[in-house]
Amino acid sequence: MLKQEINELLTRTGPGTPMGNLFRQYWIPAMLAEELPENDSPPVRLKLLSERLIAFRDSDGRYGLIDEFCAHRGVSLWFGRNEESGLRCAYHGWKYDVTGQCVEVPSEPDNSNFCANVKLTAYPLVKIGDVLWTYLGDPAKKPPLPEFEFAQVPAEQTYTSKRWQECNWLQAFEGGIDSSHVTFLHSGGLRSDPLFKGAKGNEYNMKDLKPFFEVAESDGGLFVGARRNADDGKYYWRITPWVLPSFTMVPPRGDHPLHGHFWIPIDDHNCWAYSFDYHPVRALTATEVQAMRDGHGVHSDNIPGTYRPKANKDNDYLMDRDSQRANENYSGVRGIAMQDASLQESMGPIVDRRKERLVSADTGIIKARQKLRKAALALAEDGTTPPGVDPAHHRVRSAAVVLPREDSFIEASRDALTATPGVPQSTV
Repeated sequence: MLKQEINELLTRTGPGTPMGNLFRQYWIPAMLAEELPENDSPPVRLKLLSERLIAFRDSDGRYGLIDEFCAHRGVSLWFGRNEESGLRCAYHGWKYDVTGQCVEVPSEPDNSNFCANVKLTAYPLVKIGDVLWTYLGDPAKKPPLPEFEFAQVPAEQTYTSKRWQECNWLQAFEGGIDSSHVTFLHSGGLRSDPLFKGAKGNEYNMKDLKPFFEVAESDGGLFVGARRNADDGKYYWRITPWVLPSFTMVPPRGDHPLHGHFWIPIDDHNCWAYSFDYHPVRALTATEVQAMRDGHGVHSDNIPGTYRPKANKDNDYLMDRDSQRANENYSGVRGIAMQDASLQESMGPIVDRRKERLVSADTGIIKARQKLRKAALALAEDGTTPPGVDPAHHRVRSAAVVLPREDSFIEASRDALTATPGVPQSTV
């Protein structure tokens, strides 16, 4: 169980909260690049860490992320006109550039300097890979740009999607470092999902239902190792890296692409699940990309024109009880992503962790909570820069390996857990 005050600290991410301030030390995904596809495309509303914002791309291709509301009378700038290198409020024509600076108030005299004193809150918005990243913290402490491998490989080797998840970020994130549920919840996917099936490691997953967990510290967070029995008296290890605050990677299967997530708070009751697939040494095939778009692997099949999954709580996630009863699909919910999301959302917006009863398989979750709390308090009390801010901490991979029983998983796998350009993933 977790004390209520600790649960509050870990789950509340609005302005001024310890966890909100922690998230504001990092570059985080703000949106997909596809949401602003061209110059002067329509502005996009978004909420991050409980702040309501507007993103737009101006006539010169510059990206802007500013306060949603016009400084004049508080009208939403989503209704605005994106034109001539600025966003113009539809109510009275006040116009703002990508820095939030007001550049025109039509009602003011030509010689007025009124505009110079009007500026909305603005944050940087930078394209790296398929993602537009932002930093919501103190501009004077802005860290170097992120260097996660999925966003660094050539475009043909990577694919990113996102979905709206209707629960607090922490319970979604905790699912990302929990390898013990795979043998149950995702057992059907190991047999049939085109981005998972066929790997030798799947056999080890299904034969050993009692994984043993070890957790190792890393500079940016943790490595969570799940050990199962393999052939010839060896161990099969699935090693999940976590980089603060919310980057996780799923250990690979065969030559399928690597994949993982960012879990980004929208507010205290909702989060964005950014899901990526990439291969370090080859292009993704057309078949693989189509499978991702169709909601296989870690991705979701969304309602067209939105990022809300077609299977959602309003339709009971399109659960198929016949498929569940026939053991074709363990939970009856289609797709690995929605199998996770359906159960995490079922906990409620913020789960009451005072009622939980954790076991040894939850070691990674326990350690992650401790590290998050420690980092948030160290920042609040001493201004200590948290783990994961340094781009050197981003150069990690997940790994699936078979090792002799006497080997330390972390010592034997250090090379496998390092993102080295041009080197294939370590997989089983």
